[in-house]
Amino acid sequence: MKRTAYLGLFLALALVCSYAESLIPFHFGIPGVKLGLTNIVIILALYYMGAKDALTISFLRILLAGFLFGNMFSILYSLAGGAASFAAMALLKKTKKFRVITVSAAGGMMHNFGQVAAAALVVENADLFYYYPVLMLAGIFTGVCIGAAAQEILLRLPNVN
Repeated sequence: MKRTAYLGLFLALALVCSYAESLIPFHFGIPGVKLGLTNIVIILALYYMGAKDALTISFLRILLAGFLFGNMFSILYSLAGGAASFAAMALLKKTKKFRVITVSAAGGMMHNFGQVAAAALVVENADLFYYYPVLMLAGIFTGVCIGAAAQEILLRLPNVN
């Protein structure tokens, strides 16, 4: 399968996960916490295709999902969270010292940091960072769950090399 076909497939999977997550009411009891199903696809792309392709998929998914299922603020917050998350995951993966679960947990934690930072800039109130420790714990928990699922999927994917 050609690279462009993989890009299209992973982007379609990411959009389906975004849409499914918008329909499924996850109630963690903490406002703003989501499972992050789309991150499975981004992690798979990162490990299966590489950082450049995973970043392309992440960016396009954020834009398309924002226009299809959200609004300009959701795009802004998702871009901030996605950029912080992707930077952390790509850097940790590059070191080759961390497992997929750890990389995913760091991504979940940094995604929430990016979104809180964007919100603090938009509303011009740094007090929003007081909420970050709660979101950080939620990001670690959901990141571990998503990372475990991604790790199991990676074990079953055929090698493309």
